[in-house]
Amino acid sequence: MGSPVVNTDRLNRLVDQIDKIVYRPPVNASLDAGMGIVPERMGYKLDRRVFSQRFFGFMVVGDAATLEAPQRAIYPKVDSELLSTLKEKMIGQYTTYFNSSNKNRSNNIVLAAKAINNQYVFPGETFSFNRTVGIRSAEKGYTNAKIIVRGEVSEGIGGGICQISSTLYNAVDRAGMEIVQRYSHSRNVPYVPPGRDATVSWYGPDFVFQNKYNVPILIRAVVFGGVVSVQVFSSETVNAKKRDVPSASKRLPEEVPADGERDVNRDTSPKTR
Repeated sequence: MGSPVVNTDRLNRLVDQIDKIVYRPPVNASLDAGMGIVPERMGYKLDRRVFSQRFFGFMVVGDAATLEAPQRAIYPKVDSELLSTLKEKMIGQYTTYFNSSNKNRSNNIVLAAKAINNQYVFPGETFSFNRTVGIRSAEKGYTNAKIIVRGEVSEGIGGGICQISSTLYNAVDRAGMEIVQRYSHSRNVPYVPPGRDATVSWYGPDFVFQNKYNVPILIRAVVFGGVVSVQVFSSETVNAKKRDVPSASKRLPEEVPADGERDVNRDTSPKTR
């Protein structure tokens, strides 16, 4: 009796399915609200080579009722030891203010801040706001709030997140990051000085910067009451070339009249320093 014939295409599809079930992403070490270190968590994925070998053995011998899925460890990029060095020195910080009585807009601001909080950017890497935050949808908890469309104020899902991208822009600019891509709204917004905003849209403009330093940076984003604070940390060894950036006004309109997730009548040329 000959050896059983295995359809490799079907086997590969089976391996893909099992890999999706087994896969657990690694989790980097992070900072809690009190700046204490939350330890990293190991990730796991299917060891495809070992599984295929076991599968062929199972098909030939056929003396086992079950076939275990062998796993391979995935180590996080940032462990507690590395994080302990990256929280030593704050190299950039920016604070903006908003009307917390606008519940929908406040909700969107909190969600976007959580998405960029505890994010790392390694030397030479670029940070994309859209890629990090992801699509702004009702399924992810975003709600309708004011946006700018062709220079006019309108309602749209995710309105308010441009305050997070703008606060981040000013924080990393102060930290001396290289601004790769930035677009302004077609009208001034109240939460940053004129020309200091960074409009973003899932299907449109993005805010992107690059870490040119030889050490990683850590982004911290906190929202409390009507205040947004974004901080940039790194190690004591970083040779930060900080920039002067004008601070935001604490004055608030009764209702924020000019914020936007998207601004289709924007200036399409990147704003860089």
